[in-house]
Amino acid sequence: MSLKKHWLLNIVLILLSWLTIPLLGWRTIKRFLPASILAVLICSLDAQIGKKRRWWSFYNKPQSFFQNEFPFLIGPMLAMALWTLKWGYGNFKKFIMLNVIGEAIFVSPITRLFTKLKLYKLVQFNEFQFFLYFFYKAFCLYGFQYLFEKYKKTNDY
Repeated sequence: MSLKKHWLLNIVLILLSWLTIPLLGWRTIKRFLPASILAVLICSLDAQIGKKRRWWSFYNKPQSFFQNEFPFLIGPMLAMALWTLKWGYGNFKKFIMLNVIGEAIFVSPITRLFTKLKLYKLVQFNEFQFFLYFFYKAFCLYGFQYLFEKYKKTNDY
């Protein structure tokens, strides 16, 4: 994929994801944004490890975090974290199922599509490992939101 097309795809990924966020409502965004930002931060740290260990590889050079992984984190990752918390928080089984569905869609058909488009490919990971790489963060997301709400409840007067 050419560098120009890559940038265009990054912009489209971010814009499409962010266009769904206002549909959540201001109160939902305010409630779940801290946990979602934490998930993005954890993913950005994991992305550095993944890049170093060649779990995946982007076709375009230079291998820039801000050009390659960052648009996925602030676009689809952030939006998915907000939506899964809105739809599933308070019902852990439902939350986990929503994450399984969302991660499975990203890992299998979307990763295959992006590999065909020559955006990135899995190198040291197979699809199941890539799924687990994303899925464990669901527990961090839910746990942080639980602790955050517990802390807010004890400090509200």
